[in-house]
Amino acid sequence: MRIALTGATGLAGHPIALGLSASGHHVVTLGRRPSALGLPHLTWQLGETPDLSGIDAVVHAAFSHVPGRYRGGEGDDPDGFLTANRDGSLRIVEEAAGRPILFLSSRAVYGTPAPGTRLSEDRPTRPDTLYGRMKLEVEEAVAAAGGASLRATGLYGPAPPGRAHKWHELFADFAARRPCTPRVGTEVHGADLASAVETILSGWPTPYHTYNVSDIVLDRRDLLRLYGRISGIGGHLPARSDAGAVREMETDRLRALGWRPRGHSGVEETLHQIVAAQDPSPSSNSSS
Repeated sequence: MRIALTGATGLAGHPIALGLSASGHHVVTLGRRPSALGLPHLTWQLGETPDLSGIDAVVHAAFSHVPGRYRGGEGDDPDGFLTANRDGSLRIVEEAAGRPILFLSSRAVYGTPAPGTRLSEDRPTRPDTLYGRMKLEVEEAVAAAGGASLRATGLYGPAPPGRAHKWHELFADFAARRPCTPRVGTEVHGADLASAVETILSGWPTPYHTYNVSDIVLDRRDLLRLYGRISGIGGHLPARSDAGAVREMETDRLRALGWRPRGHSGVEETLHQIVAAQDPSPSSNSSS
């Protein structure tokens, strides 16, 4: 399958590009700059109408935002944020008409329900941020076009070339013995997001328009303890957070299609990779 992928240099798009290529698909990247993977590339940016000539399917993972911020990624320019992300995405949906299209959405479409609430795709969406509202508007357009959206939780994994992994600042604070704020949340490995994309495309037409993509509940205390053991670095461990308050997404829809994420073993594997490739000054981890 010849697949157009936007955002291939980002923390989400890079593992998707890797996974689709490894599965034998012909991936064409669309973005401001080529992927480090050396894939065929078309120069494009959000807001422009992409050239999808000869493309069989589209995976839209590009997102324009203030570096390091997703919710709140509009900074002080909400109008520009919507013009790029909402209006630009709607152009992609329109241009992809008649082809499978997958959109990388977010758990932010659920808003902030009561602590401990389990989130199924059937739950009413109540986004309470501009980011979440924008994602939901695009989801609705994708569904109307017969496509599907993946509501992803926090992504982790080795960083794309030249970028920082998501825990870079946290690990730097730990190594410097600075206090680390307690936190617990849900995570999914970038390669498992890629596997979800492949699973849905390989079974197209897909039975649902929305899929939750999530795997583990991870406490920052456990993450740092494991990082300290692997790296040999000693630091101050934060207090344990209340895991019962986590708003965990259910993933029954994906699992019914055969999707199986790697669980907690993926964290240890990733930490070994991060320690082996430790770079004292990686660049920002913002997405393209």
